[in-house]
Amino acid sequence: MQSKPFPKSERTVVAIIGGGVSGAGVAYHLARADCGEAPVILVFEPRAELGRGLAYDTDDPAHRINVPAAKMSLQPDDLGEFQAWIEARDAVAGDSKANQPDGSLFPRRQLFGEYVASLLKPMLEDGRVRHCRVAVTGVERRAGRWTIGDDKGGVTEADMVVIATSHPAPAAPGRLASRLAAHPRFIADTTKPGALEVIRPHDRVLVIGNGLTAADVIASLAERGHEGPVMAISRRGLRSRGHAPVPQPLFGDFLADAGHSAGSLLARIRIAIDAAKAEGISWHGVIDQVRAQGYDLWQALPVAERRRLVRHLRPYWDVHRFRIAPQVEAVLDAAIAAGRLEILAGSVVDARIEGEFILCTLQPRHQRQPLERSYDAVIVTTGPAHGGILETQPWLAALAANGHLSLDPTGLGLACTGHSEAIGPSGEADPSLLISGPLARGTFGELMGLPQVTEHAFFIANEIAGKLRTDAANTHPV
Repeated sequence: MQSKPFPKSERTVVAIIGGGVSGAGVAYHLARADCGEAPVILVFEPRAELGRGLAYDTDDPAHRINVPAAKMSLQPDDLGEFQAWIEARDAVAGDSKANQPDGSLFPRRQLFGEYVASLLKPMLEDGRVRHCRVAVTGVERRAGRWTIGDDKGGVTEADMVVIATSHPAPAAPGRLASRLAAHPRFIADTTKPGALEVIRPHDRVLVIGNGLTAADVIASLAERGHEGPVMAISRRGLRSRGHAPVPQPLFGDFLADAGHSAGSLLARIRIAIDAAKAEGISWHGVIDQVRAQGYDLWQALPVAERRRLVRHLRPYWDVHRFRIAPQVEAVLDAAIAAGRLEILAGSVVDARIEGEFILCTLQPRHQRQPLERSYDAVIVTTGPAHGGILETQPWLAALAANGHLSLDPTGLGLACTGHSEAIGPSGEADPSLLISGPLARGTFGELMGLPQVTEHAFFIANEIAGKLRTDAANTHPV
């Protein structure tokens, strides 16, 4: 739809900026919530469909969900809905690799985007949700309302705004971006469509990063027939882990006598892993329990300890918590066994272009002598640059400059309250400006995995519904 202003005399207008799972989830649950009088729900998203975002707007057959389908859902109280949706449509009939020996299902990632889009479709058709297929260019506070400008020249007025934008793009380490920008096979952002098409079958590839994105890239290259050597380098050389061969029960209790330091929490996790092993339970059950209790554990930590955890322990948490799909793990295992994939703990000290090649100086961890290596391509997969979120879009920077937004002190996104209300530089919260999804991670702790993202979307929808019911009661007292 074309953006247009909604006069104050009409229903309350809620504008959601970003139509990935976070934004689409808020819209979906808000349209179903008891708000008193139903609000006008606008979702600003340039993509053709709501619910895809960066994660699920992919047609790469190597990209798979990294959580079993039985645990993926937009409904916090019905985790099996996605799998039921798949079975009702026989949606993986043409995907022979989707079903695993243990009965779990890991379909291609685009399928989850189709599922979310299908839930929103009837709401779009009957007008409960409106899709503004534009990119937001400006957000300003004027006369008690929000004014939203877009790239098609539209101006929309809203009473409440939900920021549900995607992760910021990865940041190339050091001077790499400027020194290698002119090389045709320096890929700084793998989320751009066709980013990997420049890689040739026998290219020597350096992948900077070792997390989920790196695993996806290596699997995608293999799917395309790449046979050249690949080195994946990261500071600690920690490769993403896979799922347990069979489901593991939750193990441990980290809330009883919860420690108030990152160190004490780490010690308790290590003790629990040893105890679980003695009972025949893998570390997966322990980490899953930490995740389940993650919100309360995060709230118990002072800000200084949260910073320590992010600085020192986050890489270890990420590789155990965010597991790769079995199909992707098999590709990595095969590449390592064949000697085509090498994983190195270290850093890229320097890089320069020499003719067609990229010459890199690598510093292995715990070694004095650097390595000089020549590559045909360099791919950055370092993960979202959360600390630079305000610089990713001008309207976010403007909101911060005008006192509406600030960075979270942990460096994980935008500052907000326990109600997800944005906090400005003054420390004041704005009840009409909310943060949805991973950008609220600094306050809520665990907001990167799909189950937590959908739970947070449901939470925000109920927060907004509660505000609207209160406003209606105050405007029309009995």
